[in-house]
Amino acid sequence: MIHTFHLQTRRRDEMIDITDYATELVRREHIEEGIAIVYCPHTTAGIAINENADPDVRHDVLLRLDEVYPWEHPQYRHAEGNTAAHLKAMTVGTSQMVLIDGGRLMLGRWQGIYFCEFDGPRHRTFWIKLIKG
Repeated sequence: MIHTFHLQTRRRDEMIDITDYATELVRREHIEEGIAIVYCPHTTAGIAINENADPDVRHDVLLRLDEVYPWEHPQYRHAEGNTAAHLKAMTVGTSQMVLIDGGRLMLGRWQGIYFCEFDGPRHRTFWIKLIKG
C-alpha cells in the first residue's frame, strides 16, 4: 500500500523535516523489518536525507544550491521561469530509501528525512511505501 501525505510549503526554497511522518507510519503499520521508500512526484521538489540536529545545515544547503543554480540566468529558456527549481530537484533526487529494523527507521544519529521545496509556496504531496522484509 502506498501512503499519501500532503504539505503546504511556505517559502520558495525550504527543507521540511518529514521524518516523523515515516516514523509514525512504520509504528502504525507494525513493520519490524523492511524498507521505507519516500517519493516526491513533483519536478521542482525532492526528498533528501541529511542532518536534522542543526538548522544551519538546511540554511547552508539551500544557500549553496542557490549559488550553483541561480533563480535567474540569461540563458534559461523555460517559459515558466523556474529552471533553477528543476535543476535543484534533479540534483537532490525524487526519492530516498530507508532500512527498517526492530520497528525503527535505520537513520544515523543526526539524520532526518526532508521534503525539499524549490518552487514554493505550493501545496505538495509525497508518498511513502513500506515493504516488509
